[in-house]
Amino acid sequence: MQQLEVINILKKDLNFTDQSIEKLKKFTNLVLKENKNYNLIAKSTEEQIWVRHVLDSAQLVKFIDFRLKSLADIGTGAGFPGLIIEIFNNNKAFHVKLYEKSPVKRKFLISVIKDLDLNAEVLGDVRDEVLDSDIVICRAFKKLDQVIQVSREIAKKPHKLMILKGQNAQKEIENSFKKKKYAYKLEQSMTNKDSKIILMEINK
Repeated sequence: MQQLEVINILKKDLNFTDQSIEKLKKFTNLVLKENKNYNLIAKSTEEQIWVRHVLDSAQLVKFIDFRLKSLADIGTGAGFPGLIIEIFNNNKAFHVKLYEKSPVKRKFLISVIKDLDLNAEVLGDVRDEVLDSDIVICRAFKKLDQVIQVSREIAKKPHKLMILKGQNAQKEIENSFKKKKYAYKLEQSMTNKDSKIILMEINK
């Protein structure tokens, strides 16, 4: 799947605007340029950045209620999926928070937010910060049981948890729910038939 195909899906199926598509193009160019100096994304995925990173992140907009106040992306890396969500978002009252422990990646995120005029805030390691958002999302962060632990122990209030996972999603759920079970839904990924999106409600 190439860039034009992905852009068509973003506009037709996920309601991205022409303006947001232009910002996505600028964002991907900035990621690829900076990736020459620092390992923001795996070099092996550079040629598939539009499907492996942009579309994979963008599909979360189907499950997000933008009438809520804020969203936290824990372990955001180069800004996937958090900055993709913010590029889509058109509610100025909805705030995106990006948690990232790497100073190099934080510096990159801050420059992107400034360049693209985005409404997002960059914070450090989630364990050292306040986590008080209505929605918590993550992609390639940690195993599910560790994500749930962070989500339960650090988050200040009940929230929705959305996790992009590969083919082991169901197995990770079974391993994570041995002590305590949570209501969850598994949604099919748009980018890989074996990948899933785990949707959970975490009540304090």
